[in-house]
Amino acid sequence: MNKVQTATIQTEVPLALFSQVQDLVNQGWFRSIDDIMLEALRRYLESHRTDLMEAFVRQDVEWGLKGNE
Repeated sequence: MNKVQTATIQTEVPLALFSQVQDLVNQGWFRSIDDIMLEALRRYLESHRTDLMEAFVRQDVEWGLKGNE
């Protein structure tokens, strides 16, 4: 079985948000805080994919026009 390569992310979140996440884990909705964070990140990227791509293209065009090398 191939193991998926991963990266570790360290971040700070407001205590109230962390408490909500911990409650979902405690209630059995998710196996761990890692699982809920992965799901949240995946959903964010899926729902904003078009917006993100447009922003990246815009940045590339601006960089190309200004020639910042």
